[in-house]
Amino acid sequence: NIEVIDLNKLGSQYSLRFNVLHKPFDNPKIRQAALYALNQKDFLLAAIADPKYYKECKALFICGTPLATDKGFEDKLNSDFARSKEILKQEGYDGTPVVLLFATDTNTGRLTPIVKSLLERGGFVVDMQAMDWQTVLSRRARKEPLNAGGWSAFMTSWVSADLLDPIMSAFVGAACDKAAVGWPCDARIEELRGAFAKTTDPARRKELADAVQLRVSEYPTHAHLGQFNIPVARRKTVTGNLE
Repeated sequence: NIEVIDLNKLGSQYSLRFNVLHKPFDNPKIRQAALYALNQKDFLLAAIADPKYYKECKALFICGTPLATDKGFEDKLNSDFARSKEILKQEGYDGTPVVLLFATDTNTGRLTPIVKSLLERGGFVVDMQAMDWQTVLSRRARKEPLNAGGWSAFMTSWVSADLLDPIMSAFVGAACDKAAVGWPCDARIEELRGAFAKTTDPARRKELADAVQLRVSEYPTHAHLGQFNIPVARRKTVTGNLE
């Protein structure tokens, strides 16, 4: 008398958030190199395993929605380690370690060693520091340099309902000190988001969302690392759950 059902059809999305204040991720080209080094499938296999409940999806604003597109990411998130190393060489990467916050007590945080492995194969030096999620929350609010308690990146996830357009998606915002932790600062992203907020025309909204995603591929604010669903078990006599 138990059934397994999915009440959240759009699922959730894994994210690696960059801190743009300090080397090496103060350089958007080096953040692009990280996008080339990473891929989605490794995270989805490690965390979910069953293909029925995950999807490789390069759409910032969630596959299966009107604003979904691969634009800007066609060649990224494929673990092209050679391209990652090429960019690092071009940008004069000096081996400054990526200080990677590793939350050992959350399902998403436990995927962080995959980030370390992929970035290292792409030519980065990585200093992965293990801690609980509460410590990650306190560390990620700090703007100090890396050698004074700062950080470069951390793993998290978002429910897709929070990511459906450029306004809702907190990690897309690039309003400098007013942005979410990581503090991306890009006038073009903010200009496009402002225009999106002011139009009600569906065709124009799609055009602007595509432009935002393209700009995020040039000025990465975070890496989106796959879409996944989490089913629930429910007794068959229970009805009326909200989807």
